[in-house]
Amino acid sequence: MSLKAIIISLSALLSCTTALPAGPGFFPNGTSSRVTTTSDVRIAAAYNLIDTYDASNWYDKFWVQDIADPTHGFVDYVNAQEAQQLGLMKSQNNQVYMGVDTWSYLDPNGAGRKSVRIQSKNSYNRALVIADFAHVPGSACGSWPAYWMVGPNWPSQGELDIYEGVHLNNYNQITLHTTPGCSPNVGPGGETGRRVENADCGAGGGYSGCGVVSNQPTSYGTPFNANGGGVYASLWTSSGIKVWYFASRDVPGNIRSGNPDPNTWGTPSANYGNGGCDFDARFRDMSIVFDITFCGDWAGGVWGSTTCSQINPSCNAYVASQPQSFSDTYWLVNSVKVYSV
Repeated sequence: MSLKAIIISLSALLSCTTALPAGPGFFPNGTSSRVTTTSDVRIAAAYNLIDTYDASNWYDKFWVQDIADPTHGFVDYVNAQEAQQLGLMKSQNNQVYMGVDTWSYLDPNGAGRKSVRIQSKNSYNRALVIADFAHVPGSACGSWPAYWMVGPNWPSQGELDIYEGVHLNNYNQITLHTTPGCSPNVGPGGETGRRVENADCGAGGGYSGCGVVSNQPTSYGTPFNANGGGVYASLWTSSGIKVWYFASRDVPGNIRSGNPDPNTWGTPSANYGNGGCDFDARFRDMSIVFDITFCGDWAGGVWGSTTCSQINPSCNAYVASQPQSFSDTYWLVNSVKVYSV
């Protein structure tokens, strides 16, 4: 449900605060709006917290997916029991760690490096999703980590890649994937990132989605971690999808206080909207996913054009023979919070 515009008469503005009841929506909590009169009257919606994912409940709220990698990576996704036995997924200091095998020398023609892929048991239709990271997988040759959302019938129910990149990248890429025929314009207020690939967000059959590359050199990988971690906030409404990145020191106070107000966050990195796509039809029932894969369709596909290929001409062979290169390839998550829209 899109944010409601509230029109209030001049006489109503004389009161200190006017609160409206929660309205209907996909989520049982609905949404509510509040108007506070100041010399600069601001109109904002309240976002109701409906899910928190953190160290207290992470294992209960995610499926650990022991599956073949859909992106054909050199990776062996393990089940929940093995992930915990190997220390690939654990809680530490009220944070959630998810990493990869950093000790095994492998057959490049074998199953691949052990890793974890998880998907939330809950799915959403329109939401504000705020992920707070202490650490993301560091930039490394062969690696392809992603934090994303996806519907059950890909690509007809959509995919939103919030955090994704390959190899030694420093700049995050945000991408939408749908069935062909979704070509969103830049939404009102603009975006700071740079559009890449296609205008059409179609996936499969030669389509590769519609991407936006961040203009911030600390938005991904090793520079993100060196900058103290940070937050990715994604606003998904009927009229569009926006994604913001904040370094830890720049996270808005209303996010930290649990009262997020996207109207105060400035220009997003990516701003899909302003016509060109029916977001309610193209994005539905999306769950939250974390994974770390290696090589595969993207990282393997561009391997030959990177400096990594000067070390080894084969992506799989490099990943198989360099376990020590992935000591920094892990997620350390403070929380993921989902608010109704």
